[in-house]
Amino acid sequence: MSEVCQNSDFPIFDEVLKSGGIVSALCVDEAASFSRKITDELKTLAERKKIKAFATINVEADSTVKSSLAKFISNENLAKISANIRAKKNSLIILVAGDWREASEALGLIRVDIAKRLNLIDTTKAAYCWITDFPMYEYSEIKPDTIDFGHNPFSMPQGGMEALNNKHPLEILAYQYDLVLNGFEISSGGVRNHEPDLLYKVFALAGYDKAEVDRRFGAMIKAFKFGAPPHAGNAPGVDRILMVLNDWESIRDIYAFPKDGQGRDLLMNSPAEVDESQLKDLGIKLKNK
Repeated sequence: MSEVCQNSDFPIFDEVLKSGGIVSALCVDEAASFSRKITDELKTLAERKKIKAFATINVEADSTVKSSLAKFISNENLAKISANIRAKKNSLIILVAGDWREASEALGLIRVDIAKRLNLIDTTKAAYCWITDFPMYEYSEIKPDTIDFGHNPFSMPQGGMEALNNKHPLEILAYQYDLVLNGFEISSGGVRNHEPDLLYKVFALAGYDKAEVDRRFGAMIKAFKFGAPPHAGNAPGVDRILMVLNDWESIRDIYAFPKDGQGRDLLMNSPAEVDESQLKDLGIKLKNK
C-alpha cells in the first residue's frame, strides 16, 4: 500500500507517509453499488477523527476500477492497490490517511457503520473478547510530540523498572485488560502499581517530577510506603451488559430517568439558573466568556 501511494501523484498521501503516518484500507465485499450519498456519509463519519485524507476505489463487476483518486493515481496503480488488498468484484475499498491512531479509529467507525447498513451483525450471538497488553504510553493528543499515558498511569508496567529504564516509552506494555461484548467494553481492569519508586519512574517518563507526584497523589504514595500488597481486579458495568444483551442503542435506555443527549435531566429541569445568593454561599464567581 505505502509503495503504491508513494509512487503516486497524490500529495496528501505522500505527505502523510513521509511524516510517519499511514494509509489504511478497508475492503467491503458487495458494496461497489454504494451511492455517492452513502460514501459522503462515510467520509463525514471518518472526519470525526483528525484524518488527513479520505478516498474510495470501486472494483466493478467487470473488474474495472473507478476511484475518486483517478486524477492523481494511474489506473495501473489503482489496480495494484486493489490487487494488494485482494479486492473481489463488486467491492468498495475505503482509504484513510493520517496518524496511526486517528486512521485506525476512523476505519473502526466506518466498519461498524457498514456492518449495520449491510445487516452483517448477528444479534443472536453474545461474543466476548479479552483485550490485553495495552501500551503504557502514547503520544499526547494535546501535545503530539510529548509522551502521555495510554490508559491508566497507576497500572503496573510489564517488565517493571528494567523496562522503564531500558525501553522506549512507546514500547512498554501495561498489565491492563478490558472485557468486550459484541464490540462494547463491559469491564475494565488491571494490576495496580503498588511500588512508590516504580510509580515515580512511571510518572517521570510522562514529564512529572517527584514533587508534582507527591502534590497530586501524596496520600496514596504514603500508603504504599507502609507496604501495600500486590492487588488487581476489574469493574464490570452491569448497565452496559444489559444494554448489549438487549440490543439497545444507548445506555440511557437502561435508566428509569435518563439524561438526554445534552446531559439535561428533563424530569428535574436540570441544569437550571442558579441564584446569585447560592453562588455567594459557595464562593463561586461566574466569568463571562
